[in-house]
Amino acid sequence: MSEAEEQRWVSVMLDKLAAQESKRVLGDSELTERAERLSAQYFDGRARPTSVRWVTNQNTRWGSCTPSEGSIRLSHRLQGMPEYVVDYVLLHELAHLLVPGHGPRFWRLLEAYPRTERARGYLEGVVAADRLPHLPAARGE
Repeated sequence: MSEAEEQRWVSVMLDKLAAQESKRVLGDSELTERAERLSAQYFDGRARPTSVRWVTNQNTRWGSCTPSEGSIRLSHRLQGMPEYVVDYVLLHELAHLLVPGHGPRFWRLLEAYPRTERARGYLEGVVAADRLPHLPAARGE
């Protein structure tokens, strides 16, 4: 297989994966159920959000939490990302219901989730890719 053919197949397969992931977008009620399951699994059910929903007005944050209200909001930009990434962001916001800041106690809570570092790396990669100049696709390869 030539390098150009390999690149074409990689592109085709990535498009298929992205299409599959985009079909798995959760509604707000499913997002709330997922948050409750994650809280039970990783925080002994202690993090109890009053609402969990997708929002379209967060373009610099992946999620936010208002502990005094118990509300969690996730950026719509997470929709279609791998489940472990969405779970990490949900857990991050759930942890804020227990610990408001980002001190050592907060990060100890997130150590319970085995994919924390992987999810953080994924999100850092997305941010880095967004900062790259967008070049037109090469032709004739």
